[in-house]
Amino acid sequence: MKVTIGGSLKLAFRPWVEGLEHIPADGPAILASNHLSFSDSFFLPAVLDRKVTFIAKAEYFNTPGVKGRLTAAFFKGVGQLPVDRSGARGAGEAAIKSGIEVLERGELFGIYPEGTRSPDGRLYRGKPGGLARVALATGAPVLPVAMIDTEKIQPPGQVMPKLMRPGIRIGKPLDFARYQGMEHDRFVLRAVTDEVMYEIMKLSGQEYVDMYATAMKRQLAEAAKAEKEAAKAARAALAQAEKEQAEKEQAEKEQAAKDRTGP
Repeated sequence: MKVTIGGSLKLAFRPWVEGLEHIPADGPAILASNHLSFSDSFFLPAVLDRKVTFIAKAEYFNTPGVKGRLTAAFFKGVGQLPVDRSGARGAGEAAIKSGIEVLERGELFGIYPEGTRSPDGRLYRGKPGGLARVALATGAPVLPVAMIDTEKIQPPGQVMPKLMRPGIRIGKPLDFARYQGMEHDRFVLRAVTDEVMYEIMKLSGQEYVDMYATAMKRQLAEAAKAEKEAAKAARAALAQAEKEQAEKEQAEKEQAAKDRTGP
């Protein structure tokens, strides 16, 4: 997959990379990245010599039919690991367990602390738990990663990707050994997550928003729904006004006709 997909991506988009020297030649490490685009999980592994394993929803792997099998083969090939997301707590625990297993094999584990793609290109608050718990449970170093301009390659609704150069900045590894054994302390988890997000912000240059991206997406969805309903109400009001105006004009015409003919 690195030769085919990875080679094609590098040839077509020519991504620039800074900080490759921070990637360890062997042994476990966590790559904690901002998340701008679906393509983030392809560009980052494409520029590295080592395999990176991300987690992905289980639906990508168990969809029936030929298309489902091809999709499953593709995601396995690019290093995606299926996680059952039925139930928020169950999904979180499954992701943590999967991450620990990857690192215990001495591999690279990729994770998006924001939990979902940014809805507007800004950097959102990292979710405590997944990243921090995996880091503290394994002692693996955390490398902050900034994806640059990947959201501009194929914005939502655009079918054909735009040929442009995205960027990747990889920061120096962060060591959280001072918190070892404290992976169940929520204040420690918050501190670890915030430190990583601060480093990602410095690398990416993104504006930081102190709220979860999922909450912002809900707000945007609610605002879009309200705007749609308001537009619908406005169209209905306009149609009603036009109907009433037409009825008024018709009534005036009929009255004028009566006036001309007399009693």
